[in-house]
Amino acid sequence: MSPVLELRQVSKSYGEERTLVHALQGVDLAVDIGELVAIMGPSGSGKSTLLTIAGTLEDATSGEVLIGGTDVSSMSRNDRARLRRRSVGYVFQAFNLLAGLTAAENVSLPLELDGNPAGTAGAIARETLHELGLGDRADHYPDELSGGESQRVAIARAVVGSRRLLLADEPTGALDTVNGEAVMRLMRSACKRGVAGVVVTHDAQLASWADRVVFVRDGRVVDQTGSPPRRTALLAPGAER
Repeated sequence: MSPVLELRQVSKSYGEERTLVHALQGVDLAVDIGELVAIMGPSGSGKSTLLTIAGTLEDATSGEVLIGGTDVSSMSRNDRARLRRRSVGYVFQAFNLLAGLTAAENVSLPLELDGNPAGTAGAIARETLHELGLGDRADHYPDELSGGESQRVAIARAVVGSRRLLLADEPTGALDTVNGEAVMRLMRSACKRGVAGVVVTHDAQLASWADRVVFVRDGRVVDQTGSPPRRTALLAPGAER
């Protein structure tokens, strides 16, 4: 069984000649079904760049990025957008909630775009928000939410549906300990269903929830702890047990 996410000798450079910056240099990374991987390293080490490339939001300068065994470089722009909507949940540091939609509508939107009836999508969205302590905020708009509440709505939007890959950039940065743990509990629950998760963080407490911690410095993977789970022990989302 192929990893859900695989980076093969991925490098990313910005600028030209004297201003050239190597954000990533020959990174190899594979994330299996059901695995939660934390990416740690100092500021400027390439963590966020790794995540945006893994989520097909940015192209690598060289190397291969495979999602579900398919090299994303062979996909058209529309196919990549479809892949992100259906298979990749992404939690941005800036939240990226749609201002004209309520919290519940923000969470249900990707489900509706994938063909789920509005009523079903709305019910799933509200249940997910309830799990994150936001049941009473479901009908509020983003400008009526605090930073921490907006962060949790963004998490809920990323984990709903049958996504195969969950990518999160500092997902608990705006949260207190209790709500941060609720977010990580939800992410772990998604991984138990068969989702592959990657979390970028500076927080060792957050990283302790992961199966494996990968350390990045100067654009290179320099160390890791833990090991991936046995692939035969886990099933993809929707698979029969």
